[in-house]
Amino acid sequence: MGSPLPIATTAEAFARFDGLPPVEIPFMLGAWTGESVPTGHPLDGALEAFHWHGKRFDSAEAVYPLVFTTLGGGLTCLEPKALGPGLRLSDRFPVPKSALAGRLFQLLMPLLSTADSSARLRMTSYRGVVSATMVYDHLPINDVFRRLDDDSVLGVMDFKGMETPFFFLLRREGPDPSHSVTIS
Repeated sequence: MGSPLPIATTAEAFARFDGLPPVEIPFMLGAWTGESVPTGHPLDGALEAFHWHGKRFDSAEAVYPLVFTTLGGGLTCLEPKALGPGLRLSDRFPVPKSALAGRLFQLLMPLLSTADSSARLRMTSYRGVVSATMVYDHLPINDVFRRLDDDSVLGVMDFKGMETPFFFLLRREGPDPSHSVTIS
């Protein structure tokens, strides 16, 4: 896909983020594909290596933050709290980003999958602007969104205890985003 945001540092990413307008919760509803925005963060490229597809927002109360592509090419939702310890360690240890690591992760997906929602959407204030925010149910993580255009947002993952935030891009899927992704 290739990020349209040629950002090199966290400061540059925040400059871009801070200049974007907020979004309301209804704007976020539907299915979205995702990708990292490179800033030198330890997670840059890791989600892609592990076959991250994106996020799904069925309602303000039913949010699926980690939608991944399975070995068979389908989609599945993963339970974020199962990945929390690995996220915490990403500041201290390199995250493997090889094709082999990604395939091994896909083999483990059935153990990490869930049919249950694991986050909610709320309006929160972040960096002085109130905008739609995905609040994880079991981890101290908030993903805050700002509007790039009618079909894309810049997100920042604010994870309590993580040294720097992680930036990502979401693009709306299909003509009817609320029904464009089938999760197996």
